[in-house]
Formats: sequence, structure tokens, C-alpha cells
Amino acid sequence: MPTTDTPATTDERTVYITGGRPLTGTATVQGSKNIALHLYAAAILADDPLTLVGAPEILDTGVVADILHRTGTRTTVVGTEFTTRPADSYFPVVPDDLGRRIRTTAVMAGALLARAGKVTFPVPGGDAFCARYIDRHLAAMAAAGAEVEVDRGRVRACFTGKRLPFVTDAETRAWGPSLGATVTAMLLAARTPGTSTILNPSVEPEVTHTAALLSQAGVGIEWRGRNALNVTGTDRIQGGVFTVPPDRLEAATLALAAAITEGTVHLDGFPAAAFPDGLVSVFADAGIRLDPVDGGTTVSVPAGPRPVQTATGPGFPTDVQPQLTAFLTQAEGASRIEERIYTRRDTHLPALASFGAIVNASGSVITVRGRSALAAADVAGEDIRAATALVIAALAAQGTSTIRGMYHLQRGYGRLLPKLAALGADLTINQEQS
Repeated sequence: MPTTDTPATTDERTVYITGGRPLTGTATVQGSKNIALHLYAAAILADDPLTLVGAPEILDTGVVADILHRTGTRTTVVGTEFTTRPADSYFPVVPDDLGRRIRTTAVMAGALLARAGKVTFPVPGGDAFCARYIDRHLAAMAAAGAEVEVDRGRVRACFTGKRLPFVTDAETRAWGPSLGATVTAMLLAARTPGTSTILNPSVEPEVTHTAALLSQAGVGIEWRGRNALNVTGTDRIQGGVFTVPPDRLEAATLALAAAITEGTVHLDGFPAAAFPDGLVSVFADAGIRLDPVDGGTTVSVPAGPRPVQTATGPGFPTDVQPQLTAFLTQAEGASRIEERIYTRRDTHLPALASFGAIVNASGSVITVRGRSALAAADVAGEDIRAATALVIAALAAQGTSTIRGMYHLQRGYGRLLPKLAALGADLTINQEQS
């Protein structure tokens, strides 16, 4: 079994938060969850030992380590180091109980298909705030020459002939380039002789950092503007050491937690330039200042929260939308957020309404009317970022809130609650192991 100090079992935590305390002090940002999950998949391709430094200590890291181990890749997780060694032989069947717990199952399956020539995997799990499709992943596998079958929630893919360079399109019909499908296609192309082309690739950090890892490992990577990506495969992918960048989503979460309490928090070692440009713009519109200080960023909201009109997209990550929604309940006036990455993302709204927030959704558009006098509530988070939004709301609510569903929080954040406590949040955690 893989050596790991990341929790291997699930547990349910109930968190009690007494709001009204400004957060102050310094916090360190963990390694990026979303980027790390794609780098873990890329590690399957390595022909030498590969160490990812700065891996987040979250439940999803433990789940992926188990998947890699059970499919053949020898994996060790110690603290924030995630190390893999190539398999003696591969067992390319992703167990249902593991594959249905994370969102990147199809990406890992693409790596296993590239490595072993065949793979069987379940339809991915993880957050379930809307239907999330894998058709572009399957299209990439088929374009690469694999026969693909889907039956009763399981996918089987197998190469039956000679592998040749391929062309695939990562664009979805309604929601722009698929981040995950772009990475799946990259991993398939990395072990395909010749130069394959991915049309309309995503340019999100998850993609660019995976491309950087592959390039460091000897794969040819050539960006042709924003419209195409050429990947020249190799029969030997090198190992080495690669650093997982800090998590822009945790940094944004900590910033919004500080701002909703009208506190001042320094994000140590996380430069302001590491925030996506679109998010910086939204924060500025919302009254949140990001000041570069000593190689990090000091967050404050000197004039108080302001309402905004914005939309999620490449510059403003959808995984910050629920937290921003919670923050905007404290802005005077009406805010509007259009969700452009998923068909809809509003599972956090009913729970926010329990705090007294005036929030509603019409299709993919969320409207927030503030300023709301939030009061303590007993609520549960249904996915990672929804649970985080409830924590942020509780920090500003009068009284002591009870928040359940913290298993989801642990999937994406290793130590968010202790960090908030160290910044002055009044919270306690009741944990029951199962």
C-alpha cells in the first residue's frame, strides 16, 4: 500500500463558528488542489521516479494515491511530497469506489490508456452541483485510435491497432474549452509517436502546468497561439522533481474570508500576480485591495464591500464563485454573477438563505441583494466550494453557526479551518471517524 499521512478514510466534521471577529495575521497557501490532481495523472506516464513537491495534504490526494497504487504505479505520499515510480506491470481498471470520489477520473484513465493500451473506469464522481460531461475526454480517446464503449456508468477504452498522431478538439458546444479534456488529450499524445494537435485547448493553469511538467520530461510542447496545441510524443518520459504551485483558489478563499470580516490578512509567499487577472479585477470592483508586500499579498477592504456585475470564465475561476457570493451578501446593493463554466452552480444558495442572505438563481445567473444582516444558521455543504462559502458566511454572521458536510471541505483544503482559527476565527471542530 502507498505510504501516506493523508487521511485514507472519510470522516464527517461538524464545525461551530461564532461570527463577528475580524481576521488578522499571516497565512500560508497550500499547493494547488486542481493543478496537483492533473499532475498526479501525468505522473503515471513517467519512466523514472517523479516527485511532486508542494502537494496539498487533502483527501483527494489520498484517493489518487490509492488509485495509482491499485493500477500499478508505486506511490508514496509523505507530507507535501508525492512520489511515483513506474509500475512493473499495470492493472488499468480504476476501482469504482475510488474513481467515483474524484472529478479527474477520466484524466487518469487517459494516462492509463496511454501507458497500458487499455483502461476501464467509472463515470467520475466528486462534486455534483450540476451535470458534468466527459464526452470530450472520450472523443480524445477515440481520436487517438482507441475503441471506446460506455455501459451502465462504466467506460472501456482499448487500442487495437498502430498508434498514430491524431487531431482532437477540446471545445465544448456551450461552455468553451474543456480543461480536463485538454489534459487527457495531452497525456494520450505524450506517448503517441509523432505530433498530435489539440484544437481549441484550454489555457487554464491546470493545463499550462501539466504542459510544463511534460516538457520538462522530454515531451514536445508547442503552443500555436490560443487556438491549437501541438504535442510531440516520446517513448521515454523522464522523471525528476516538479513543484506544485500555490493554490490560487485557497488564496482567494482566504482573501474573501478576511474581507467579509473586514480584517487584514497577509498571504505569505503568494504574490498578487499569482491571482488570475479577472479575479483581481473582480476583487477591485468589490472593494478588496491586494497589496504586494514582502513577496506576498496583504488583503484588506478599507472602504467596505461593494456590489459587482461579473461572470465566471478563464480569468475568474468558477471555483471562487460560491465564496464570492457569500462575501457579496455584505455589499450594499445588487450583485449579479453569471456562471459560464457550468450549466449552473447554485447549491450554496439555499444554505446562504438560511443565514438571512437574499440570494436567488435564474438559470445560470445568480443575484445577491445586500447588505444582509446574517444570523447564525445550522447548514450543510454539498460540495467543496459550497461548504467553503458557508464557512465564509458564518464568519460574518451573528451568533454561533453549525456547519455540517465538512468532508467536502477536506477534499479541497488541507488546513483551512486551522488557518482561519490562527487568524482569529472563533471556531471549534467536532469530528466523528467512520
